[in-house]
Amino acid sequence: MRYWIMPLTAALAAATPAMAKELKVGQPAPPIELTLADGTKTTLAEHRGEVVVVNFWATWCVPCRAELPLLDAYYRKISKHGARVFAVTTEGSVPIYKMKALFAALAITPAKGIKGISREVPAVPTNYIIDRRGVVRYAKAGAMELDDLNRELIPLLNERVPAS
Repeated sequence: MRYWIMPLTAALAAATPAMAKELKVGQPAPPIELTLADGTKTTLAEHRGEVVVVNFWATWCVPCRAELPLLDAYYRKISKHGARVFAVTTEGSVPIYKMKALFAALAITPAKGIKGISREVPAVPTNYIIDRRGVVRYAKAGAMELDDLNRELIPLLNERVPAS
């Protein structure tokens, strides 16, 4: 029995990357749909012209607990310049309704689901930054600090908004 499970597991693992779209730096982001914590949906295409940060996090993740408030405070300062931050929870262990108080305190947009790319990230937190034209400009596992945010986002926010 063990020999049947291992090849099947290996086959599924090998098939997953081919089926799931990945965000690669320098490449256009694939069509992405986010299901927000309140149940509404939005797509990346709806945010063309904005600099979009997609942050994958979990409540049990210690670095996430430091990064999420930083992202939120940073977003409060830069949102008026055409930025958007989506915080996608990677866990199913904590029901969304139990995070309602946290989400109410955040200015960034919490999301409970994502389609178009894999939810399987190398680690949490993982951040992706997509420029105003829809091109992935940053993809990295690990918490971002203030210097990282300034280095990655300020130049993109200074780029002109593309014509429709």
